[in-house]
Amino acid sequence: MASGTSRDVIRRGLWVLGRAIREQPRIFAVAVAGSVLFGGLVIASAYVVGAVVGDVVVPAVEAGEVGTGTVALAAVALFGISVLRVVGIFGRRLGAGYMQFRLQAAYRRRVTRRYLDLPLAWHHRNATGTLLSNANSDVEAAWYPIAPLPFAVGTLVMLVGAVGSLFVTDWALALVGLAVFPALFALNVVYSRRMAPRQARAQRLRAEVSGIAHESFDGALVVKTMGREAQETARFAGRARELRDSLIAVGRLRGVFDPLLETLPSLGTLAVLVVGTVRLRQGAITVTELVSVAFLFTVLAFPVRAIGWVLAELPRSVAGWDRVSRVLDATGEMPYGEVTLDDAAGPATLAFDGVHFGYEPAEAHLPGTSVLGEVAFTVPAGRTVALVGPTGAGKSTIASLAVRLVDPDDGTVTLDGVDVRRLTAASLASTAALVAQVPFVFDDTVRANISLDRPGIDDEDVWAALRLAEADGFVAALPDGLDTMVGERGTSLSGGQRQRLTLARALAGRPRLLVLDDATSAVDPRVEAAILAGLRAPAPGQPAAASILVVAYRRATIALADEVIYLEQGRVLARGTHAELLATVPGYVDLVTAYEQAEQERAENRTYDEVAPLPTGLEIEVDR
Repeated sequence: MASGTSRDVIRRGLWVLGRAIREQPRIFAVAVAGSVLFGGLVIASAYVVGAVVGDVVVPAVEAGEVGTGTVALAAVALFGISVLRVVGIFGRRLGAGYMQFRLQAAYRRRVTRRYLDLPLAWHHRNATGTLLSNANSDVEAAWYPIAPLPFAVGTLVMLVGAVGSLFVTDWALALVGLAVFPALFALNVVYSRRMAPRQARAQRLRAEVSGIAHESFDGALVVKTMGREAQETARFAGRARELRDSLIAVGRLRGVFDPLLETLPSLGTLAVLVVGTVRLRQGAITVTELVSVAFLFTVLAFPVRAIGWVLAELPRSVAGWDRVSRVLDATGEMPYGEVTLDDAAGPATLAFDGVHFGYEPAEAHLPGTSVLGEVAFTVPAGRTVALVGPTGAGKSTIASLAVRLVDPDDGTVTLDGVDVRRLTAASLASTAALVAQVPFVFDDTVRANISLDRPGIDDEDVWAALRLAEADGFVAALPDGLDTMVGERGTSLSGGQRQRLTLARALAGRPRLLVLDDATSAVDPRVEAAILAGLRAPAPGQPAAASILVVAYRRATIALADEVIYLEQGRVLARGTHAELLATVPGYVDLVTAYEQAEQERAENRTYDEVAPLPTGLEIEVDR
């Protein structure tokens, strides 16, 4: 790395430290005060030791006797200074630790909050392992130098005081100090410059190792069923070896510079003794002064290292901060409006008007992917509309647009005539609910998975939602009922049970629009029909509680819809009842027939809701 770049790393690293100080000024002041107290007492202890040797030990040796009062006074002085030094160390370490951990916690929250604010398109361009690294190791790296920072600041104050005391004592000894201290700083700067590229590469490799590990664990089912265990192990091992070699390079550089940084103060002490002996013979200084200066150089060796620790960690801090700030500075969040819908107004009306949408490329130089073009349809209040189309037709994208996981590139999506971009986050969440293709279940109880700690949802509401989702039977049969822990991603449940649990979660919030993205594919068709019938009319003679937009494949499900929207290549090709489309749209007939044949084959080979739970980590690509 060029020296200019290295200087830039140091400058930017100091800026990061300055930001930390601006964010936690009071805690930093406490830590620095403790460090300054410690530094001042280090200088004081050197002169106390010198006084004890010159005024107590030497006279006692010459006289052949020791004055008890003098020794007691010296002991009290040394003990008092030691106690005060302990106070300084306590204040410094407590303040530095509190400041470091507080910053790390604050920035983890900021990064996580930013993840939730950024749209799905941004997440599609960033690997999950990298995002985990941003919120964990990168945040830690950014604020790692905070621990030695107060010590380093106190050391600077101590060095100024030490050099001043040297000039007061003797100009020749002061020149030795002026030679040693700048040499220490220069050595630390060289160390930092050489360490910068190594630390940056190590931090990048940490994220890559994390990303590969996450992919392998999350895709465990694919890895095992495809027999790719050896290849995945080799892929992970290769990147782990690179990280190992990078960290060894960091350690090797430390192995070279650490002895030099330890040796230089010792050489300074030796030079002080040589020069001091000459000055002592000349009568320019006393034994007390020589011992004080020599002891001062000895005790300064460790505090001066604190400056080196800060400088050595600046490259890692800058690398971590760059990765964290990339998240914090990312653009594309979807701001909410200020309009609120009436939650008691009954089923909502969903309308798409001239909607176009395309996914941004993973890399800037690649073209984007157009998914939807001129999509227009309406889900009337209290009605059920089915989306049918081949893979890649844009059905899941429409589902995401309906609940505003993404915004259209052109056109509008409205709820009760209001553009969803004008709604508040709370109003949108209470009005529309999405049950996705892949059910996600938290490693918690059944009750917690359904209520999500949302206000106003009690056990009665939970059981009502479970009944509507045809899930109350199997939940009641669980060992602890609502208090049953379901395991990570619901591993103790079958696929159909997980789907019904996530459906109950959506229903517990009493949404006015329910969007089902193939959300009952693992459920027995008879159970699915009962669920949809219950959603259409929760009680005899009662109107539907919610409008329903359902991505459907089964003929029985499609037939329950009031209207069917047939999509191909992101465009609406036909609409009407199931019977009307069967009579007029050949592509629709072929697709529904193919789905029905596949369903029959699957029914012959498996029993719904009785299959063993799938291993943790199964990921299914969303049909766009």
